[in-house]
Parts: sequence; structure tokens; C-alpha cells
Amino acid sequence: MDEPSTCPRCAQPNVYPDGERWVCADCAHEWSLVADATPEAAPADDGVVRDVNGVPLANGDAVVLIKSLKVKGSSVTLKQGTKITNIRLADGDHAVDCKVDNLSVMLKAEFLRKA
Repeated sequence: MDEPSTCPRCAQPNVYPDGERWVCADCAHEWSLVADATPEAAPADDGVVRDVNGVPLANGDAVVLIKSLKVKGSSVTLKQGTKITNIRLADGDHAVDCKVDNLSVMLKAEFLRKA
């Protein structure tokens, strides 16, 4: 295995081997110099928004919070087990747009499960 000179993500030279992978000490990025032979090892980024269990979500679905979440810029806390109906999917990191207790919020799908 050839030794890399810099991290492919942050371009810093502080990298070290960890088994068959290389790790950047600055940004914690891990990579292999040998291409993975199995296509299942590639991340499943097919553009579909999925809940915490991997079930695809669609506009109009009902979901349940799996964790209590504090709303930034507010003193409101969304409680675990709260059912949210009629969700809308959006682009970006916070992929679910919805209304909870007359408050419009955007949530990450990793904190939701389909009801």
C-alpha cells in the first residue's frame, strides 16, 4: 500500500495508517488506497429521504420523533413520541419541513420514524 502524502478531504499532511485504511488526524477522514471491490460498500446516496429505520419518506406522510429535540433560537423542546402529520420533503441537510404545535420547523430524517 502506497503511503499518501496528504488527506484527500482537507489536504493536511497529518495522516497515519490504521490497518488497511488511512486516517487523517486533523479531520478524522478515513479512506483506503485500494478501491473497494464490492458495490455495497459505496454509500447509498440515491436522493431518497429515509427515516431512522431506512423506510423511504414521501410528502404527506406521518412521522414520530424518536428523540426530544431543542429548537434553535427558541425555548421550545419537541418531545420524543410527538406525531407529526403532513410532512413536506425539502433539499438539504434538514430534509423534512413540517409544523409542530403551530411552529414551522425543518428536521433531519435521522430523528424520525414513519408512523
